[in-house]
Amino acid sequence: MAEVAAHAGVSHQTVSRVLNDSPIVKPETRSRVLAAVEALGYRRNQAARMLATNRSGRIGMISAHLALHGPSMIAVAVQEAGHDAGYDVSLVGVSDFSRATLRGAVDRLLDEAVEALVVAVAHRDATEQALSLDLPVPVVLVQGVSADQPMAAGIDQEHGALLATEHLLDLGHRHVAHVTGPLDWDEARQRRAGWRAAHERRGLLPGPELLGDWSARSGHEAGRRIAADPAVTAVFAANDAMALGVLRALHEQGRAVPGEVSVVGFDDVPEAAYFWPGLTTVSQQFSALGRRAVELAVSALEGEPAPTAALITPDLVVRGSTAGPPA
Repeated sequence: MAEVAAHAGVSHQTVSRVLNDSPIVKPETRSRVLAAVEALGYRRNQAARMLATNRSGRIGMISAHLALHGPSMIAVAVQEAGHDAGYDVSLVGVSDFSRATLRGAVDRLLDEAVEALVVAVAHRDATEQALSLDLPVPVVLVQGVSADQPMAAGIDQEHGALLATEHLLDLGHRHVAHVTGPLDWDEARQRRAGWRAAHERRGLLPGPELLGDWSARSGHEAGRRIAADPAVTAVFAANDAMALGVLRALHEQGRAVPGEVSVVGFDDVPEAAYFWPGLTTVSQQFSALGRRAVELAVSALEGEPAPTAALITPDLVVRGSTAGPPA
């Protein structure tokens, strides 16, 4: 930094102000300092900066099952929101969830001196275990949360499933089948609850329930059973990958979509518009979720009280895979 100051003909303090985006530096001075930074190839010594400020400028994130669309998109959204807020985000992915894996991930991130943690794990006991660790930094939960949780940001999974199922009921279907996600995931159980609630609101019995595991393979297996049941005219799959498997099975068995069976998914993956037919699905607002999670973490670091979660409302995207039941 001293070399930058000498090269630009300014003081060490002026260089520090420029690098910290201080508004009191004149534009021509700022340009001269930045030109010196570029010419000398200067890079900040983050360790020294941390010692001087007692701040790492880093948020830690723990996520499970990053190979799946939802968790991977949440991780990207938090990293982008963190960057916009001036924080680096350190991500630790875990392939499965247990108290031991959670503790190990937390220890890795605390070793990096993170100032806050974002936990994106949708397993049933993740919330309880994350909060039971009694950590020295703020913790924000972002998956499988409910509206009354403090320090939590989430998407209203039950409402999204309600939208999907009510769309099919509005088209005239009477009993919508459901391919669930694994029921040890909070989000799978919340989507299942929305499917049931849509029927209950109209005094209808839901269609058959088939267990899936988020994979297209499990959707295909469920779809073969659905294809063999002529009474099923509509299916809500708990994610788009399983909906793809359902579509494949229906095509293989000669059941026209949407002429004989309508299909709705959940997630709105980029490929959903290019399924055959284009998939009607529920779009989650991942960018908004990332921003809210980072806002909660930053607010906690600034000493503000933790608000209860205000869930983000997803949207229904209607495409060609849904229509009224066959006459």
